[in-house]
Amino acid sequence: MDTGEMKENQEAEQNGEENNKDDQNQKVSFYKLFTFADRLDVVMMIVGTLSAIMGGLAQPLMSVIFGEIVDSFGTATADNVVSVVSKASLKFVYLAIAAGIASFLQVSCWMSTGERQAARIRGLYLNTILRQDIAFFDTETTAGEVIGRMSGDTILIQEAMGEKVGKFIQLMSTFLGGFVIGFVKGWQLAIVLLGCIPLMAIAGGFMSLLMAKMSSRGQIAYAEAGNVVDQTVGGIRTVASFTGEKRATDNYNKKLEVAYAASVKQGLASGLGLGVVMLIVFSTYGLAIWYGSKLIIERGYNGGRVINVIMAILTGGMSLGQTSPCVNAFAAGKAAAYKMFETIKRKPKIDPYDNSGTTLENMEGKIEFKDVHFRYPARPDVQIFSGFSLHVPSGLTAALVGQSGSGKSTVISLLERFYDPDSGEVLIDGVNIKNLQLRWLRQNIGLVGQEPILFAASMKENIAYGKENATDDEIRRAIALANAAKFIDKLPQVYL
Repeated sequence: MDTGEMKENQEAEQNGEENNKDDQNQKVSFYKLFTFADRLDVVMMIVGTLSAIMGGLAQPLMSVIFGEIVDSFGTATADNVVSVVSKASLKFVYLAIAAGIASFLQVSCWMSTGERQAARIRGLYLNTILRQDIAFFDTETTAGEVIGRMSGDTILIQEAMGEKVGKFIQLMSTFLGGFVIGFVKGWQLAIVLLGCIPLMAIAGGFMSLLMAKMSSRGQIAYAEAGNVVDQTVGGIRTVASFTGEKRATDNYNKKLEVAYAASVKQGLASGLGLGVVMLIVFSTYGLAIWYGSKLIIERGYNGGRVINVIMAILTGGMSLGQTSPCVNAFAAGKAAAYKMFETIKRKPKIDPYDNSGTTLENMEGKIEFKDVHFRYPARPDVQIFSGFSLHVPSGLTAALVGQSGSGKSTVISLLERFYDPDSGEVLIDGVNIKNLQLRWLRQNIGLVGQEPILFAASMKENIAYGKENATDDEIRRAIALANAAKFIDKLPQVYL
């Protein structure tokens, strides 16, 4: 192997390590998932949390009642057994009613707040995407990625902040409540069983880390696959004319293979982790029965007391093992939220929502470029303009002529302020367009592209798209100026 190949291999390894680090870092803290909660959401989360705690404590409390029944069989008369069982039955009924109400509040509150917050995140994400400058779409995202995140990632976020949170709190309450009852009823047996819990925690934590890493990789791959579909369908005429259907399908399948591999690894990690947790749980059952019998024989424990401890501890241990799906959902939600939250926080350099800046009362339309230097953000190594100057007086019809790539379209992009020049000025009526209100500027410039785009709306809505509160007379006048009245009038519903 020569020196050049060795350097290439070293660079590839370094890039792979950097990508792995990026995958691990691309997640948000769990509490940040609730960044966009309002007061009502906070109230519902508090009610849902308290209800989940109540519902979680119901199972270990049932072990106490069951222990009382077992004790009554061993030490009481027949009449006393009936009395104890009757009282225990009433306690079971009361506990069941309380647990049912708590479960209802838990699920309804957490599902409602999860849906509300996910809908708010969708709206904020779309609002932020539409707010970004053109350079953002050139360098940082694509239409396919945006669609994929809004349709797929928001569902993962909703699962991570919705019902799964209430379920996790309920299971952890059962776990903690079981151990409290176990220590109160029989601390010796509880201490022995407690030694198995760190093994469960280690297995669950390791599985959570693997799930987060694989989930992040899968989401990136699905976003890239969605981008392939968006480009293919958007340019279907070009694809069909060059018989590029198979190439597009193969490219899409390659992206899916990456996502498939990540999903398979995610499934293996989940299955292995859950299997290890269940192995520990059932091994703990065997240990509890063996040591409990020794305590009965050697330490004078009664059967009800041992039953209390074993049921409480093992109910708690089983609950801890059942948290795996919740932990997996949290890991996927944190990874899915990273890109969306980063986008929502992003402030564009050219902000169409910024209402600051001046407006001209009587716009004459004098256009001037002064010593403009410019490079596209997506191609910073290619100089487009180097000291470019242009002056177009008001009322003059001008044509920009030049070979492809000479910068004709760039002039329009700078005039519309899709981009800002690296240096120099673009002036309208002697005013730098950076000092003009961006919304007002674009509303006063008419642009007909080489490939017009029609939205899925009526002809009237398409014509009035660039002007708010356009009247029918203004729309009619625009149709006449565009020499489009003849064919529009022949349409079945005209332009409405």
